Amino acid sequence: MFQSLRYSAAALLCGLSLAAHAAADVPALKSAIDSSERPAALKARDPYRHPLQTLEFFGIAPNMHVVEIWPGLTGYTDILAPYLREHGEYIAALPASEKGLAAYKQKLADSADLDKVTISTFAPPAKTEVAPPGSADAVLTFRNVHNWISGGYDQAAFNAFYTALKPGGTLGVVEHRAKPGSTLETMKKSGYVNEDYVIALAENAGFKLVARSKINDNPKDDKDHPAGVWTLPPTLKLGDQDRDKYLAIGESDRMTLKFVKPKGADH
Repeated sequence: MFQSLRYSAAALLCGLSLAAHAAADVPALKSAIDSSERPAALKARDPYRHPLQTLEFFGIAPNMHVVEIWPGLTGYTDILAPYLREHGEYIAALPASEKGLAAYKQKLADSADLDKVTISTFAPPAKTEVAPPGSADAVLTFRNVHNWISGGYDQAAFNAFYTALKPGGTLGVVEHRAKPGSTLETMKKSGYVNEDYVIALAENAGFKLVARSKINDNPKDDKDHPAGVWTLPPTLKLGDQDRDKYLAIGESDRMTLKFVKPKGADH
């Protein structure tokens, strides 16, 4: 299930998680974010995604083993892979798509900084083992929960993340935030998700919520758009219709939640 590019043997070690007491190396993170190897199109989204503050909030240290769920071509690979390259490990858990896998592998091949990435498959409900059980220090997901809700395997996803993490490990979630009380159908249609719904998914899996952050809040986003969250950049689904209006709003309002797998938990 796991396809390693210069796979680090240290990833197979299992013990107490570093996540509970680790701290981000801010200068090293900033160096990865500012690197000339990182695509300009991704750097242009930093004012909305706040990668430095977000990864610092999640406590991602350079010696951790970190799984990012469905990073695709626009996720945090270009930051996390170089940052974890020497002392930790970055695992990209990808959907079961031959086209997507080929594109991702080409991305890795195009940069010397991305030569130590481990690839796993996350394609629920059939494939959910994103890393060996109890091996990861952190699992991170950015703007994916709405897809799992639409697919009907949102709880299975959170259960899988819990299994992959070491006791004490961190689950970091960033997701488009719905208006409180939004129905399940509204969430599926709009791409915005109730914050309490995400917290319930995590807690049902066994996680404890330990912190929330306003890093990715956007008060300009009233969540009332003709094509849901995809009305806003970067998708701009309506094309030129009210384009300036949506550009002025910017990317979506997002929750940023940090959960921990209790230290006494079994793998």
